Amino acid sequence: MKDDIFEEYSKEKEPTKYYKTYAWKTAIGLQKVDGLEPSEYLVKTAEQNINGDISFDDAHALITSYYKENKIKSQRAEEADKVSVRIAQIISEKSFVFSPVEFTTIHKRLFEGIYTHAGRIRDYNISKEEWVLDGDTVIYGNAINLRETLEYDFSVEKNFSYKGLSIEAIVTHIARFISNLWQIHIFGEGNTRTTAVFLIKYLSKLGFNVTNDIFAENSWYFRNALVRANYNNREKGVTETTHYLELFLRNLLLGEDNILSNREMHIGYVEIKEAPEIVANREEAIIEILRENPKITLADVAAKIGKSLRTVKTIIKKLQENGVIERVGGKKNGSWNVIDC
Repeated sequence: MKDDIFEEYSKEKEPTKYYKTYAWKTAIGLQKVDGLEPSEYLVKTAEQNINGDISFDDAHALITSYYKENKIKSQRAEEADKVSVRIAQIISEKSFVFSPVEFTTIHKRLFEGIYTHAGRIRDYNISKEEWVLDGDTVIYGNAINLRETLEYDFSVEKNFSYKGLSIEAIVTHIARFISNLWQIHIFGEGNTRTTAVFLIKYLSKLGFNVTNDIFAENSWYFRNALVRANYNNREKGVTETTHYLELFLRNLLLGEDNILSNREMHIGYVEIKEAPEIVANREEAIIEILRENPKITLADVAAKIGKSLRTVKTIIKKLQENGVIERVGGKKNGSWNVIDC
């Protein structure tokens, strides 16, 4: 997202502004799953809505008028802007019914006037070349029985009981349900964005607080994780796994800080291990930095040692697991404590 344009709003104490900020950030971030980038005009419109100056209906009207008057504007930008407004509005609404009709209605609301097939189940088979699969495709649902497959999956989930399950079991189950729903791919286009919006609404119905920036900042990871949850290639030794999707959900639902790396999901990824003495020296350097400045950000730690933020997060997690350091307080206002044995 554009240098976290809503950073000041994310700190809002007022619930309405805070929730609208989350909805807009998520809506804008989700456009990345299809390589779309909303315009600056959309951002300004979003800020007006967050501040209470205009309603969502007003935002719709402004965006519609903007593209009607500026016919030379990019169709892709127009799609990103219009769908962003619609996603933000749907996420902000309290109403939701767990049903196939709700799922298809979300697609219709998001893409009406953009896709001719908005809200319609596709009647043709598809394949998509995926970067994470080195150009291969997931096997999607057959157009012959998409409606029946969709209704079956909803029926199974509706009759499933979460009572007495551990949070780990809940995360695993949700990962499998939503990856199955995505794999059916009942829509020709816009399937991932529709699935994401539906998941957010469903998780809220289940009682989870999902008002964070995970979708906003990791929507491309979310899509790749869905791909990996539905891909098998015996020749290459690759089997479907919900592991990556579960990492995403644990960050979303439990506030964990698991590293979400698209590169590591690529089927050709090979981890390069460094010599133990290099790793040890880097760990010691980080410990000393945290000891000297307990409130330092991990981004600043990364800058000091000349490594990526992902590398620093990996080392920090290891040090925490080994009881070398601990986090005191929250992510934003807390500090690091080096545990001296």
